Amino acid sequence: MTSIFDQYEQASQVSQRAPPVSEPMTSSGYINMQLDDNTPMFSKQKMNFNPSDVITHVAVASDYLVLAMANGNLFRMDLKRPNEYDEVKYSKFVQPNTKLTGIFLDPLGHHLLMSFAPRTKDGDPELVYLHRKSSKLKSVSKSRNYEVTEVGWNNENTSDFTTGPILLGTSQGHILETELEADNDKRFTANQQYWRQLPHYLPLYGYKEIDGLIFDIGQGTDMPITGIQFQRVSNSNKYFIFITTPTRLYQFMGNAVITDGKPSLQSIFYQYLTMPDTGFQEIPSTLKYSKLQFFFDRYDVPKTFAWLTEPGIFFGQLDPTCQQNSNTLFTQGELINYPPESESKDKAPLCFVLTEFHALVMYSDKVKAISLLNQECVYEDRFSEAHGKLKSVVKDSKRRTIWAVTDKAVFRYKVVREERNVWRIYTDKEQFHLAKEYCQDNPAFLDIVNVKEAELLFSVGKYVESARIYAETQSSFETICLKFLEVNQINALKIYLSQRLESLKEDDNTLISMIVIWMTELFLSQLGLLRRTGKEKTNEYNQIQSDFEVFLLNPKVSKCMQHVKTVIYDLMSSHGDKQNLIKLTLMNEDYENVVAQNIYKKSYTEALSTLRELQKPDLFYQFAPVLMEEDPKHTVNALISQGQKLSPSKLLPAFLSCENDEAHISEIIRYLEFMLQNFNVKDKAIHNYLLTLYSEYDQAALMKYLERQGQDIVLVNYDVHYALRLCREKNLSEACVKLSALLGLWESAVELALEVNLNLAKSIANLPDDEEMQRQMWLNIAEHVITKNQDLKEAMTFLEECPLIKIEDILPFFSDVVTIDHFREPICQSLQEYNMQIEELKTEMEEATRAAEEVRSEIQSFRGRSVLVSAADVCCLCDIALLLRPFYLFPCSHKFHSDCLLHEIQPILGPARRKQLQDLQRKLSYLPNIELQTRTFSGLPLREQIKNEIDDIVASECVFCGEYMIACIDKPFISDEDWDKVMKEWE
Repeated sequence: MTSIFDQYEQASQVSQRAPPVSEPMTSSGYINMQLDDNTPMFSKQKMNFNPSDVITHVAVASDYLVLAMANGNLFRMDLKRPNEYDEVKYSKFVQPNTKLTGIFLDPLGHHLLMSFAPRTKDGDPELVYLHRKSSKLKSVSKSRNYEVTEVGWNNENTSDFTTGPILLGTSQGHILETELEADNDKRFTANQQYWRQLPHYLPLYGYKEIDGLIFDIGQGTDMPITGIQFQRVSNSNKYFIFITTPTRLYQFMGNAVITDGKPSLQSIFYQYLTMPDTGFQEIPSTLKYSKLQFFFDRYDVPKTFAWLTEPGIFFGQLDPTCQQNSNTLFTQGELINYPPESESKDKAPLCFVLTEFHALVMYSDKVKAISLLNQECVYEDRFSEAHGKLKSVVKDSKRRTIWAVTDKAVFRYKVVREERNVWRIYTDKEQFHLAKEYCQDNPAFLDIVNVKEAELLFSVGKYVESARIYAETQSSFETICLKFLEVNQINALKIYLSQRLESLKEDDNTLISMIVIWMTELFLSQLGLLRRTGKEKTNEYNQIQSDFEVFLLNPKVSKCMQHVKTVIYDLMSSHGDKQNLIKLTLMNEDYENVVAQNIYKKSYTEALSTLRELQKPDLFYQFAPVLMEEDPKHTVNALISQGQKLSPSKLLPAFLSCENDEAHISEIIRYLEFMLQNFNVKDKAIHNYLLTLYSEYDQAALMKYLERQGQDIVLVNYDVHYALRLCREKNLSEACVKLSALLGLWESAVELALEVNLNLAKSIANLPDDEEMQRQMWLNIAEHVITKNQDLKEAMTFLEECPLIKIEDILPFFSDVVTIDHFREPICQSLQEYNMQIEELKTEMEEATRAAEEVRSEIQSFRGRSVLVSAADVCCLCDIALLLRPFYLFPCSHKFHSDCLLHEIQPILGPARRKQLQDLQRKLSYLPNIELQTRTFSGLPLREQIKNEIDDIVASECVFCGEYMIACIDKPFISDEDWDKVMKEWE
């Protein structure tokens, strides 16, 4: 149950909360979208803890809380285990005439330093150390002469027992470097590894050096150090150091000397000894204090810093790399003024903590949250006097928790999504890229930012950039289009339409079609205007044309074109843009439309050129009749250019429809000859058509064609019967001779050839393979010539040209008045040839008689041949005595048991012979003896006949000497089945 004071505190906190940003912003286009988060950004909760006395100092780190109280006790608590805490009486470990001025806890929460100042001028300041696991404080001996006012902890230290190199700032402006290590005697008392006084910044006026040089910020005057932060630059030995006094912010940067794996920061200050006026920022102040804070990101890298001074908080972005171009380590430095105070007794906040986007400043009676971006107070929390005055507000840099301490209570602040309004602030500051980063993927926020940015760009005349941003918003489509049309910004409008097109879903067919048609009209209008003004060769025209082609290749546009292509064609035709019309038909594969339009306009050359570019055979077949009729020469050239891509047979209708004059015929013949000569077309219809054209218009070409086709009727590509009938109709005798010979009508061919040319007849007579047919045709030729001319020399020439004709064959063709004396020599030669043939026949008969005698004698010798079989002979297959079982004996002296030979011969028999052998064996085994003894037609018993047939199959040849052995020459000695077994035997 909360107390009445706590209830008042909560009411005060709510009532004092600053209202959210109320500036009206452009509509996002989203309906019923809640833009504001009602969860409080900052809220506090009081810890259930009652201190034993008034709290004077506080420190917290890594969920470890340390409170110093006025009774000299030190309260320590692990916030993860709030029930476990202890109190240490620190006053008994220090001099009685000192007072506690500050406590400093390292980021890990293990090492605590407590600074004491003397109450009188005669006393000495003191610095004591306390480890988290110890209850015994130990004085840091070498710090007796220094009142420590600030500690710069080593943020890279991960050890529980050593602090690593740290920097100490004093009330006199001295900077000391040291490292403290807890003793390993389970008491965890301080053990100084080293104590290093850093070199002075300028000569110390009258200051006495103690144990070496001292780095003096105050240049001999008492200027207390109020803040120290140092950090190593990633992946280097370079460090940067921020040090503050009540009026100055110092910056140092340099390479540290690494000794035993630990950096020495002393070397960083050397380079600043001769540069007293560089590396600091000064803000006048009458305060005796100031505060320095770093903000670390989630990777423990410092991103921003803030310095609390009397005029305000000096804030900036940390960037160690910027020192290469300037003497500062930060960028975007600005002074954030405090909110106006009418009732506050304090001139300036007493202390503050830094978050990513806000600074929580503490006064004696309240805490305010100030935006670092717009310097507005976004939260105010007043504390009740019942809890006492506010002592401090601190932040746990590791756990990112914030704590406020009064005299009698400890409060924890909860920060919930402090970045929620950052996008609004950046939008108001026109830093739109940053605003979009903090929209938290909220489409409504992002839409508002985009609209604001687009409107700004439009107002300053950056229409193209504005169009791109507008396309990402939910603003009214019609409104945006009208905005660009009013200022005649067609290019910007095209960009807007293009990006809106990309954002549409594929099922938004109506809107897609509208945008595609509109953009096409815009492109065509621009191109047409440039053509009319003679700017067709300019870069501007080429760029618009290139953009238009890219637009047409868009997948959504291509798909849409299938539905609206008629409208697009009409648009292009109305603008007279034939080039783009052809390109569009190429992309849409709607080639018929362009070719038809060219033919309609009698632009036959353009139509043929289009067909050449398209290389679509179906379109050639479709438009060939018209083109052949109107422009045969160029059409045939186009057909020839396509080569084998076109089928001549499918062009026949076009050719047949334009056989009007010799000009058309000659072009048709030219195309057909080209296809036959270059691509070996064998289509019979093409050859028949070409032969028809030859027969009517070019007989010489016909004879050459028939000659090229050859005399083999199987290989010719035309219909020979059709060709013969056609040539007879045209009275082409020579062609008829060729064709008749091709059909084997030899007598008819010779008869026609004799009417044309004697040499042609002779050539035809030599063609048949049948000698009798050749002889008969030569006799026909001889009869025709001799009967007509009765020329003896010519008759003798026939005998020389054809050896198949004898003198006696042509004698009947001469008249009775011709005497035999004229044929004495050929008759004598013929008789001599007959005598030679008779002698050859006699020799052949004698050789045949001798061969027959040798065969008879060899048969007689086989009848008397015998072989001696001894009792020691064994079977060549099983090596068992041969005489134990029935056996076969071959002339080659090989001997086999009948069953061994049968077993050996079965695998090599063919399927038919093997089945026959099995059937004979089955008959021999199962037929009764009576039936086996019956005699067959040959006179032998059935049993003997079956055995003889089995012998014919089994003993037809020796398995070692016959054909089987030759066929097995490539057969391995060891079969695949026995290979593994044999290999194991050899192992």
